[in-house]
Amino acid sequence: MDARWWAVVVLAAFPSLGAGGETPEAPPESWTQLWFFRFLVNAAGYASFMVPGYLLVQYFRRKNYLETGRGLCFPLVKACVFGNEPKASDEVPLAPRTEAAETTPMWQALKLLFCATGLQVSYLTWGVLQERVMTRSYGATATSPGERFTDSQFLVLMNRVLALIVAGLSCVLCKQPRHGAPMYRYSFASLSNVLSSWCQYEALKFVSFPTQVLAKASKVIPVMLMGKLVSRRSYEHWEYLTATLISIGVSMFLLSSGPEPRSSPATTLSGLILLAGYIAFDSFTSNWQDALFAYKMSSVQMMFGVNFFSCLFTVGSLLEQGALLEGTRFMGRHSEFAAHALLLSICSACGQLFIFYTIGQFGAAVFTIIMTLRQAFAILLSCLLYGHTVTVVGGLGVAVVFAALLLRVYARGRLKQRGKKAVPVESPVQKV
Repeated sequence: MDARWWAVVVLAAFPSLGAGGETPEAPPESWTQLWFFRFLVNAAGYASFMVPGYLLVQYFRRKNYLETGRGLCFPLVKACVFGNEPKASDEVPLAPRTEAAETTPMWQALKLLFCATGLQVSYLTWGVLQERVMTRSYGATATSPGERFTDSQFLVLMNRVLALIVAGLSCVLCKQPRHGAPMYRYSFASLSNVLSSWCQYEALKFVSFPTQVLAKASKVIPVMLMGKLVSRRSYEHWEYLTATLISIGVSMFLLSSGPEPRSSPATTLSGLILLAGYIAFDSFTSNWQDALFAYKMSSVQMMFGVNFFSCLFTVGSLLEQGALLEGTRFMGRHSEFAAHALLLSICSACGQLFIFYTIGQFGAAVFTIIMTLRQAFAILLSCLLYGHTVTVVGGLGVAVVFAALLLRVYARGRLKQRGKKAVPVESPVQKV
């Protein structure tokens, strides 16, 4: 579907998304509302769970609890601290990717269309709503400017709760491999995932959505750095070439684009710092999840484990700050926000399921192409709905970035055809 028609459909469904032509302004802040202060407060809340949990894990390991433990708590402690060694009879092989020969070409084409449409609709709608929630006011009238929703952590919680429910139902309804990973190991990926999502939402208060999308596209570079540090990976020359092209394209876009109406050097710098935080935390999440897949778990089990700890961290932090009730009250005052937040969470959870299905049916290369095109459509859609301007040089920079991303897909395919071992793709779990 053409992006312009998609914009018409979204505006028809949510007329307030583009209504009023208001220009988002950086909200006035006291020092307690500064993003860096909120980040530290949130991190302290997560530490209040992580530190005692880490000490408990170390205590049980030093006491050799696996050999000496007894009682009602033993199965729980074993699952959380030591995990279970899967037996050969317990292992359920993950469903192999369906080959085209098993079905007719028409059926394969219909499935590919279904996957592409599901991914595009889920994540384009998610992007539009994300920008609406974080950059526009609710309850605005002729006499009142309305109020903005500012608690990014509350949005992260809503996303994670619904994703946890969906993953839990999938684990119950569909047969899964016997779980072997110690549960506490999910907490590290959960922490970095929550922080990356918070930075992503918070950055929209300071930079435009197209800038954020390009920053996500450029995370190939820190992912490669994290891969070297965390997983000791080596990379091919073409990967360094495409990473360089992505850096050049992003630089062209950032240096040529005119300032947003709400921007100042200070707010732009804050946005870039938050985007750098998002990229760094998300890169760690991807590499840590790759390491966890060594336990032969399914993607749905990974999704459940990560979201379980994410819910625990965010609920605990919001309760400690007294912000959970305030977020709920905001939903009560503005039913439109409640609908947007719920649909945001639904798109996130459904998008995850489409990711798993697409990779299972067509492989990571096809999935990467679909998601690369989605990023290009997201920039176009945001410009149509919210009036962002892109210069000619900036447009060329965008083209360079997406050309480099498609070149990476092509090079991986060539390596696979030659029988070489391609560098593993990023873990697809929990992208939003």
